[in-house]
Amino acid sequence: MNNPAPVNLTPAIPAEFSECFQRQRTAFLADPVPSYASRRADLDNLARMLKENREALIEAINADYGNRSTFETLFAEFFVVLQEIKDNLKHLKKWMRPQSRHIDMLLYPTSSNRVIPQPLGVIGVIVPWNFPLNLSFAPLAAIFAAGNCAMLKMSENSDNLARLLIKITPNYFSPDKLQFFADEGGRGPAFSSLPFDHLFFTGSGQTGRAVMASAARNLTPVTLELGGKSPAVIAPDFPVAVAADRIMWVKAFNAGQICTNVDYVFLPEGAEEQFAAEAQRVISQRYPDINHQDYTSIIDQRSYDRLQATLDDAIAKGARVVNLFAGQNTDASIRKFPMTLLFNVTDDMLVMQREIFGPLLPVKTYREAQEVVDFINGRDRPLALYPFSNDTSLQNFYIERIMSGGVSVNTALLHVAQHDIPFGGVGASGMGHYHGYEGFVTFSKMRPVFYQGWLSTIKFMMLPPYDKHANKLINIMIKFFG
Repeated sequence: MNNPAPVNLTPAIPAEFSECFQRQRTAFLADPVPSYASRRADLDNLARMLKENREALIEAINADYGNRSTFETLFAEFFVVLQEIKDNLKHLKKWMRPQSRHIDMLLYPTSSNRVIPQPLGVIGVIVPWNFPLNLSFAPLAAIFAAGNCAMLKMSENSDNLARLLIKITPNYFSPDKLQFFADEGGRGPAFSSLPFDHLFFTGSGQTGRAVMASAARNLTPVTLELGGKSPAVIAPDFPVAVAADRIMWVKAFNAGQICTNVDYVFLPEGAEEQFAAEAQRVISQRYPDINHQDYTSIIDQRSYDRLQATLDDAIAKGARVVNLFAGQNTDASIRKFPMTLLFNVTDDMLVMQREIFGPLLPVKTYREAQEVVDFINGRDRPLALYPFSNDTSLQNFYIERIMSGGVSVNTALLHVAQHDIPFGGVGASGMGHYHGYEGFVTFSKMRPVFYQGWLSTIKFMMLPPYDKHANKLINIMIKFFG
């Protein structure tokens, strides 16, 4: 019996992908270590690209969403990214310097060690739709600071933005340095199958697993920025009104479509009604009309329907619902989904089983801090943890006992906007880091180099035949220096 022919799991690579990759690889090999001036110019051009096309970029993102708050686009997509680029420019010269390292005693004093940051080559970036400028240009800041070339595939939900970026990029970069690609439906597997020197992905855990599997065929290292169910925990000592104010700001931002958003809240038992009242007050003050442009739309009808099905499932299974936009008529044509609290949630509800990525906020109660720890640790490690307490020992209790990608204490989300601390997940919420120096390191080969000095001690004691003297010496070395 003949064995069946092996199945080719590698998708066909579109010509524009492979041609761009070869062009960028050739350009990189011709200039494998770009100068400081060249890297500064790339970062400056990246900032100019944002600034000079500001209105067109805002309009494209708004068109992709149906309605995207202009302020939220300016804050999360422009301000944060421009600050990231500025921070890279400020520290770039220092980051590029070779690092001197300690030399082992055996080879002292004439030899030396250095770690030399060198570019990796061609970097692939798969960009999600929720913050498409931030999650393309922030990685690009690190990629260019480290001296690499880049290819970026945009989401199919960012079609208007992708077409604009493809149009304007040649005004700032040659294709052998930077090129954007539209998705055009299902091109992710082909893109992630290219033999990049590093692949950077932001998106869901399910897609992240597929991306990692594709990259593994080429032994391409990956950075995966995924998501998960990031909890907030309000301690008994912390004012509920303050916590609700800060949590609802984050939960309503981008209509909850943020991977590091608060996915559910733990309240001290008995604080439910106060939290609901404070949340209602906050939302009513900030969004008097759900159809106003400041309240962002759900990205597409499929996502809107998923949220509705998740809400319906919770109601059917006994959740108590508090619609914070109750009494208002929503504009279905632009997919405005009301901010909704869910009490009495249980583990069999969809809302507690998968990342919500929208304006639904489950609320759980607890009596002892250990209950919170046990619940969170019984599930996948979250991308973020948000403890609210003025008690330092309790803050540390949660930080030490619950592993997460990052932490914001007494607020939510803002650790992501800090340029001098790394951002990244752990376990099911991702792997690898970027932002600031860690981003520079991620997209560099921190290359160890040993320089042999004029005197080599090896020939005095390490060359065979190993006589009694050599064996006596190695035993002395192990005893005193091992």
